[in-house]
Amino acid sequence: MTKVLLGFMGVGKTTIGSFWDDDFLDMDTMIQNRIGMTIADYFATEGEEAFRQKESELLQELMSRQGHYLISTGGGIVTSAVNRSLLQKNKHDNILLRASFEVLYDRIKRDANTQRPLFLSKSKVEFLELYQKRMSLYQGLADHVIDVDHKTPEEVVALIKAISCNESPGLL
Repeated sequence: MTKVLLGFMGVGKTTIGSFWDDDFLDMDTMIQNRIGMTIADYFATEGEEAFRQKESELLQELMSRQGHYLISTGGGIVTSAVNRSLLQKNKHDNILLRASFEVLYDRIKRDANTQRPLFLSKSKVEFLELYQKRMSLYQGLADHVIDVDHKTPEEVVALIKAISCNESPGLL
């Protein structure tokens, strides 16, 4: 069954995928390949709404694929009610990667290559508000939650593999 990774930007969804096998699908990378530019550039030229539309189209496409995949969503996937509805139907196979605000903020701030438009355009207070809003939207969309604050990517991958074998929901 396809597993879907959810979580706020910077939580490590793409990093986890780099430790996964060939059946990993990173939505941000797939979108960048399709639009022929970085997400930051697309935000600047086309706007967030146009990006979210591309994101929704791809989510619908990936959720209808047959096979066993690990899909990494973008951090803002939950801003669309259509996406939340689609993800709710897959709740049993969704995994929320959760980190504290301070860990995420520091991680993104330290990333010299960050091109995250919603981080670069906001103050820390505004970014906290975005974090809180998004975290409330993630609630109820995943039967599995992994707190990643003090875990290595390898530990998170091991937990995801355990979830895939066991299928029991819970907080890890």
